[in-house]
Amino acid sequence: MEPARDPKSATVLLGRASEAVAALRVMIGKAVVGQDAVVDAMLAALFARGHALLIGVPGLAKTLLVSSLAKSLDLSFGRVQFTPDLLPADITGTDVLAESAAGRSLVFAKGPIFHNLVLADEVNRTPPKTQAALLEAMQERRVTVGTKTHLLPDPFQVFATQNPIEQDGTYPLPEAQLDRFLVEIFVDYPSEAEELEIARRTTSGVKPHIEPVLTIEDVRALGELVPMIPITEEALKLAVKLARLSRPKEPLAPDEVRNYVRFGAGPRGSQALVLAAKARAVVHGEAAADVEDVRAMALYALRHRIVLSYRAEADAVRDADIVAALMRAAGR
Repeated sequence: MEPARDPKSATVLLGRASEAVAALRVMIGKAVVGQDAVVDAMLAALFARGHALLIGVPGLAKTLLVSSLAKSLDLSFGRVQFTPDLLPADITGTDVLAESAAGRSLVFAKGPIFHNLVLADEVNRTPPKTQAALLEAMQERRVTVGTKTHLLPDPFQVFATQNPIEQDGTYPLPEAQLDRFLVEIFVDYPSEAEELEIARRTTSGVKPHIEPVLTIEDVRALGELVPMIPITEEALKLAVKLARLSRPKEPLAPDEVRNYVRFGAGPRGSQALVLAAKARAVVHGEAAADVEDVRAMALYALRHRIVLSYRAEADAVRDADIVAALMRAAGR
Protein backbone atom coordinates (compact mmCIF):
# COMPACT_ATOMS: atom_id res chain seq x y z
CA MET A 1 0.00 0.00 0.00
CA GLU A 2 1.19 3.49 -0.82
CA PRO A 3 0.62 6.27 1.71
CA ALA A 4 -2.56 8.19 0.98
CA ARG A 5 -1.89 11.77 -0.12
CA ASP A 6 -5.24 12.84 -1.58
CA PRO A 7 -8.93 11.88 -1.25
CA LYS A 8 -8.75 9.57 -4.26
CA SER A 9 -5.79 7.59 -2.95
CA ALA A 10 -7.40 7.57 0.49
CA THR A 11 -10.50 5.95 -1.02
CA VAL A 12 -8.37 3.30 -2.72
CA LEU A 13 -6.46 2.66 0.49
CA LEU A 14 -9.71 2.42 2.46
CA GLY A 15 -10.82 -0.38 0.15
CA ARG A 16 -7.53 -2.18 0.66
CA ALA A 17 -7.89 -1.67 4.41
CA SER A 18 -11.22 -3.49 4.32
CA GLU A 19 -9.52 -6.42 2.61
CA ALA A 20 -6.75 -6.34 5.22
CA VAL A 21 -9.28 -6.35 8.08
CA ALA A 22 -11.03 -9.39 6.64
CA ALA A 23 -7.73 -11.23 6.22
CA LEU A 24 -6.56 -10.36 9.75
CA ARG A 25 -9.85 -11.52 11.26
CA VAL A 26 -9.50 -14.85 9.49
CA MET A 27 -5.90 -15.35 10.63
CA ILE A 28 -6.59 -14.43 14.25
CA GLY A 29 -9.74 -16.55 14.18
CA LYS A 30 -7.61 -19.61 13.42
CA ALA A 31 -6.09 -19.37 16.88
CA VAL A 32 -8.73 -17.54 18.94
CA VAL A 33 -12.41 -18.46 19.15
CA GLY A 34 -14.84 -15.55 19.39
CA GLN A 35 -13.78 -12.25 21.02
CA ASP A 36 -14.85 -10.39 17.86
CA ALA A 37 -15.25 -7.04 19.64
CA VAL A 38 -11.80 -7.42 21.22
CA VAL A 39 -10.22 -8.20 17.86
CA ASP A 40 -11.85 -5.16 16.24
CA ALA A 41 -10.62 -2.91 19.06
CA MET A 42 -7.10 -4.31 18.66
CA LEU A 43 -7.22 -3.66 14.91
CA ALA A 44 -8.39 -0.10 15.57
CA ALA A 45 -5.39 0.43 17.86
CA LEU A 46 -3.08 -1.11 15.26
CA PHE A 47 -4.32 1.14 12.45
CA ALA A 48 -4.28 4.23 14.69
CA ARG A 49 -0.63 3.51 15.58
CA GLY A 50 -1.63 3.52 19.25
CA HIS A 51 -0.82 1.28 22.21
CA ALA A 52 -3.39 -1.13 23.64
CA LEU A 53 -3.88 -2.63 27.10
CA LEU A 54 -5.80 -5.91 27.33
CA ILE A 55 -7.25 -6.69 30.77
CA GLY A 56 -8.80 -9.93 31.94
CA VAL A 57 -8.40 -12.83 34.32
CA PRO A 58 -5.85 -15.54 33.43
CA GLY A 59 -6.78 -18.02 30.74
CA LEU A 60 -8.82 -15.78 28.43
CA ALA A 61 -6.28 -15.84 25.56
CA LYS A 62 -5.00 -12.29 26.00
CA THR A 63 -1.43 -13.29 25.15
CA LEU A 64 -2.65 -15.53 22.32
CA LEU A 65 -4.63 -12.64 20.84
CA VAL A 66 -1.56 -10.41 20.66
CA SER A 67 0.82 -13.12 19.44
CA SER A 68 -1.69 -14.17 16.76
CA LEU A 69 -1.95 -10.55 15.59
CA ALA A 70 1.84 -10.36 15.49
CA LYS A 71 2.07 -13.52 13.36
CA SER A 72 -0.45 -11.99 10.94
CA LEU A 73 1.88 -9.03 10.37
CA ASP A 74 5.26 -9.01 8.68
CA LEU A 75 6.75 -6.95 11.51
CA SER A 76 9.52 -7.61 13.98
CA PHE A 77 8.03 -8.88 17.21
CA GLY A 78 9.38 -8.76 20.76
CA ARG A 79 7.93 -10.17 23.93
CA VAL A 80 8.72 -9.11 27.50
CA GLN A 81 7.44 -11.33 30.30
CA PHE A 82 7.05 -8.95 33.23
CA THR A 83 8.08 -10.37 36.59
CA PRO A 84 8.79 -8.82 40.02
CA ASP A 85 12.56 -9.04 39.48
CA LEU A 86 12.59 -7.49 35.99
CA LEU A 87 14.91 -4.48 35.65
CA PRO A 88 14.48 -1.44 33.37
CA ALA A 89 17.63 -2.45 31.45
CA ASP A 90 15.99 -5.80 30.70
CA ILE A 91 13.46 -3.87 28.63
CA THR A 92 15.40 -1.00 27.07
CA GLY A 93 18.84 -2.58 26.78
CA THR A 94 22.16 -1.42 28.20
CA ASP A 95 25.74 -0.51 27.32
CA VAL A 96 28.12 -3.47 27.36
CA LEU A 97 31.89 -3.60 27.12
CA ALA A 98 33.00 -5.03 23.78
CA GLU A 99 36.44 -5.83 22.47
CA SER A 100 37.61 -5.23 18.90
CA ALA A 101 40.83 -4.71 17.00
CA ALA A 102 40.70 -1.05 17.98
CA GLY A 103 40.43 -1.92 21.65
CA ARG A 104 37.63 -1.91 24.19
CA SER A 105 34.56 0.25 23.86
CA LEU A 106 31.03 0.49 25.12
CA VAL A 107 28.42 -0.85 22.70
CA PHE A 108 24.68 -0.50 23.18
CA ALA A 109 22.94 -3.88 23.33
CA LYS A 110 19.31 -3.34 22.34
CA GLY A 111 16.58 -4.70 24.57
CA PRO A 112 13.38 -6.45 23.44
CA ILE A 113 11.60 -3.10 23.13
CA PHE A 114 13.43 -2.46 19.84
CA HIS A 115 10.79 -4.14 17.70
CA ASN A 116 7.82 -2.94 15.67
CA LEU A 117 5.29 -4.73 17.86
CA VAL A 118 6.08 -5.42 21.51
CA LEU A 119 4.03 -7.67 23.78
CA ALA A 120 4.33 -6.54 27.39
CA ASP A 121 2.93 -9.67 28.98
CA GLU A 122 1.39 -9.31 32.46
CA VAL A 123 2.67 -5.74 32.64
CA ASN A 124 1.27 -5.25 36.14
CA ARG A 125 3.42 -8.01 37.65
CA THR A 126 6.50 -5.81 37.88
CA PRO A 127 7.12 -2.85 40.23
CA PRO A 128 6.44 0.75 39.07
CA LYS A 129 10.14 1.51 38.56
CA THR A 130 10.35 -1.09 35.80
CA GLN A 131 6.92 -0.22 34.41
CA ALA A 132 8.17 3.36 34.02
CA ALA A 133 10.83 2.15 31.60
CA LEU A 134 8.02 1.99 29.03
CA LEU A 135 6.91 5.59 29.51
CA GLU A 136 9.41 7.37 27.28
CA ALA A 137 9.24 4.62 24.67
CA MET A 138 5.46 4.67 24.42
CA GLN A 139 5.15 8.44 24.27
CA GLU A 140 8.19 9.51 22.26
CA ARG A 141 9.13 6.32 20.39
CA ARG A 142 12.67 6.45 21.77
CA VAL A 143 14.66 5.36 24.82
CA THR A 144 17.47 7.08 26.69
CA VAL A 145 20.22 4.93 28.19
CA GLY A 146 22.95 6.81 29.98
CA THR A 147 23.56 9.99 28.00
CA LYS A 148 22.46 8.64 24.62
CA THR A 149 19.02 8.53 23.05
CA HIS A 150 18.11 5.69 20.72
CA LEU A 151 15.20 5.87 18.27
CA LEU A 152 12.78 2.96 18.16
CA PRO A 153 11.77 1.37 14.84
CA ASP A 154 8.88 2.70 12.79
CA PRO A 155 6.18 1.57 13.37
CA PHE A 156 6.43 0.94 17.11
CA GLN A 157 3.49 -0.19 19.22
CA VAL A 158 3.04 -1.82 22.61
CA PHE A 159 0.26 -4.32 23.22
CA ALA A 160 0.21 -5.09 26.93
CA THR A 161 -1.75 -7.65 28.91
CA GLN A 162 -2.78 -7.24 32.52
CA ASN A 163 -4.47 -9.33 35.18
CA PRO A 164 -6.91 -7.57 37.54
CA ILE A 165 -5.05 -5.63 40.22
CA GLU A 166 -6.95 -7.25 43.07
CA GLN A 167 -5.13 -10.54 42.43
CA ASP A 168 -2.01 -11.41 44.42
CA GLY A 169 1.41 -10.36 43.16
CA THR A 170 0.34 -7.46 40.99
CA TYR A 171 1.00 -3.69 40.99
CA PRO A 172 -1.38 -0.97 39.72
CA LEU A 173 -0.06 0.83 36.66
CA PRO A 174 0.76 4.53 37.25
CA GLU A 175 -1.85 6.90 35.84
CA ALA A 176 0.79 8.54 33.64
CA GLN A 177 1.51 5.22 31.98
CA LEU A 178 -2.15 4.28 31.62
CA ASP A 179 -2.69 7.56 29.78
CA ARG A 180 -0.18 6.43 27.13
CA PHE A 181 -2.47 3.60 26.03
CA LEU A 182 -4.82 4.64 23.27
CA VAL A 183 -7.37 2.03 24.36
CA GLU A 184 -8.00 -0.32 27.25
CA ILE A 185 -9.72 -3.51 26.14
CA PHE A 186 -11.55 -5.73 28.62
CA VAL A 187 -11.43 -9.41 27.66
CA ASP A 188 -14.47 -11.21 29.06
CA TYR A 189 -15.35 -14.89 29.40
CA PRO A 190 -16.45 -16.67 26.20
CA SER A 191 -20.00 -17.85 25.61
CA GLU A 192 -20.87 -21.51 26.22
CA ALA A 193 -20.76 -22.32 22.50
CA GLU A 194 -17.39 -20.59 22.15
CA GLU A 195 -16.00 -22.42 25.17
CA LEU A 196 -17.09 -25.74 23.68
CA GLU A 197 -15.22 -24.89 20.48
CA ILE A 198 -12.16 -23.78 22.49
CA ALA A 199 -12.10 -27.09 24.35
CA ARG A 200 -12.48 -28.98 21.06
CA ARG A 201 -9.72 -27.10 19.24
CA THR A 202 -7.12 -26.90 21.97
CA THR A 203 -7.30 -30.62 22.78
CA SER A 204 -7.20 -31.87 19.19
CA GLY A 205 -3.42 -31.72 18.85
CA VAL A 206 -3.71 -29.59 15.68
CA LYS A 207 -1.85 -26.29 15.76
CA PRO A 208 -3.27 -23.38 13.73
CA HIS A 209 -1.15 -22.10 10.87
CA ILE A 210 -1.00 -18.31 10.82
CA GLU A 211 0.88 -16.44 8.11
CA PRO A 212 1.52 -12.72 7.55
CA VAL A 213 -1.12 -10.88 5.54
CA LEU A 214 0.18 -7.31 6.01
CA THR A 215 3.67 -5.98 5.33
CA ILE A 216 5.40 -3.23 7.25
CA GLU A 217 4.63 -0.86 4.35
CA ASP A 218 0.92 -1.74 4.66
CA VAL A 219 0.91 -0.92 8.37
CA ARG A 220 2.67 2.39 7.77
CA ALA A 221 0.22 3.32 5.03
CA LEU A 222 -2.77 2.49 7.23
CA GLY A 223 -1.24 4.59 9.97
CA GLU A 224 -1.19 7.55 7.58
CA LEU A 225 -4.74 6.85 6.44
CA VAL A 226 -6.46 7.01 9.84
CA PRO A 227 -5.74 10.72 10.58
CA MET A 228 -7.02 11.57 7.08
CA ILE A 229 -10.43 10.03 7.78
CA PRO A 230 -12.92 12.89 8.30
CA ILE A 231 -15.12 13.04 11.39
CA THR A 232 -18.43 14.82 11.64
CA GLU A 233 -18.62 17.97 13.75
CA GLU A 234 -21.29 16.37 15.92
CA ALA A 235 -19.04 13.38 16.62
CA LEU A 236 -16.08 15.62 17.38
CA LYS A 237 -18.11 17.67 19.84
CA LEU A 238 -19.38 14.49 21.49
CA ALA A 239 -15.84 13.18 22.01
CA VAL A 240 -14.74 16.42 23.66
CA LYS A 241 -17.93 16.64 25.72
CA LEU A 242 -17.50 13.12 27.10
CA ALA A 243 -13.93 13.84 28.17
CA ARG A 244 -14.90 17.12 29.83
CA LEU A 245 -17.89 15.59 31.63
CA SER A 246 -15.54 13.07 33.27
CA ARG A 247 -13.94 15.86 35.34
CA PRO A 248 -15.48 16.41 38.81
CA LYS A 249 -15.13 20.21 38.65
CA GLU A 250 -16.92 20.49 35.32
CA PRO A 251 -20.21 22.38 35.98
CA LEU A 252 -22.29 19.91 33.94
CA ALA A 253 -20.59 16.75 35.25
CA PRO A 254 -23.12 14.09 36.31
CA ASP A 255 -23.57 13.16 39.98
CA GLU A 256 -21.71 9.88 39.46
CA VAL A 257 -18.60 11.83 38.46
CA ARG A 258 -18.87 14.28 41.35
CA ASN A 259 -19.36 11.48 43.88
CA TYR A 260 -16.95 8.84 42.65
CA VAL A 261 -14.23 10.37 40.44
CA ARG A 262 -11.02 11.96 41.73
CA PHE A 263 -9.59 12.92 38.32
CA GLY A 264 -11.18 12.76 34.89
CA ALA A 265 -9.76 12.37 31.42
CA GLY A 266 -7.46 15.14 30.16
CA PRO A 267 -7.22 16.50 26.61
CA ARG A 268 -5.34 13.34 25.61
CA GLY A 269 -8.58 11.49 26.35
CA SER A 270 -10.60 13.43 23.79
CA GLN A 271 -7.74 13.14 21.29
CA ALA A 272 -7.59 9.39 21.82
CA LEU A 273 -11.35 9.04 21.44
CA VAL A 274 -11.37 10.94 18.14
CA LEU A 275 -8.47 8.91 16.77
CA ALA A 276 -10.00 5.64 17.95
CA ALA A 277 -13.30 6.58 16.32
CA LYS A 278 -11.53 7.26 13.02
CA ALA A 279 -9.69 3.94 13.29
CA ARG A 280 -12.97 2.12 13.96
CA ALA A 281 -14.40 3.70 10.82
CA VAL A 282 -11.46 2.25 8.86
CA VAL A 283 -11.93 -1.18 10.43
CA HIS A 284 -15.60 -1.13 9.40
CA GLY A 285 -14.89 0.20 5.92
CA GLU A 286 -16.50 3.59 6.52
CA ALA A 287 -15.32 6.71 4.68
CA ALA A 288 -15.91 8.96 7.70
CA ALA A 289 -16.26 8.67 11.47
CA ASP A 290 -19.56 9.62 13.03
CA VAL A 291 -21.32 9.68 16.39
CA GLU A 292 -21.77 5.91 16.40
CA ASP A 293 -18.00 5.42 16.12
CA VAL A 294 -17.43 7.73 19.09
CA ARG A 295 -20.09 5.92 21.09
CA ALA A 296 -18.56 2.54 20.30
CA MET A 297 -15.02 3.58 21.30
CA ALA A 298 -15.85 5.74 24.34
CA LEU A 299 -15.42 2.94 26.88
CA TYR A 300 -12.14 1.77 25.30
CA ALA A 301 -10.63 5.26 25.15
CA LEU A 302 -11.84 6.77 28.44
CA ARG A 303 -12.21 4.12 31.14
CA HIS A 304 -8.49 3.90 32.00
CA ARG A 305 -8.19 7.68 32.12
CA ILE A 306 -10.73 8.01 34.93
CA VAL A 307 -9.29 7.80 38.46
CA LEU A 308 -11.91 6.60 40.92
CA SER A 309 -12.15 7.58 44.58
CA TYR A 310 -12.12 5.31 47.60
CA ARG A 311 -15.85 5.84 47.88
CA ALA A 312 -16.29 4.29 44.44
CA GLU A 313 -14.45 1.19 45.60
CA ALA A 314 -16.58 1.01 48.73
CA ASP A 315 -19.80 1.34 46.71
CA ALA A 316 -18.58 -1.11 44.01
CA VAL A 317 -18.72 1.55 41.29
CA ARG A 318 -16.58 0.69 38.24
CA ASP A 319 -15.01 2.85 35.56
CA ALA A 320 -17.47 1.34 33.07
CA ASP A 321 -20.34 2.66 35.21
CA ILE A 322 -18.86 6.16 35.05
CA VAL A 323 -18.52 6.02 31.25
CA ALA A 324 -22.15 4.89 31.03
CA ALA A 325 -23.12 7.89 33.16
CA LEU A 326 -21.15 10.16 30.85
CA MET A 327 -23.04 8.82 27.86
CA ARG A 328 -26.37 9.51 29.59
CA ALA A 329 -25.28 13.00 30.58
CA ALA A 330 -24.21 13.74 27.01
CA GLY A 331 -27.65 12.70 25.83
CA ARG A 332 -26.32 9.68 23.96
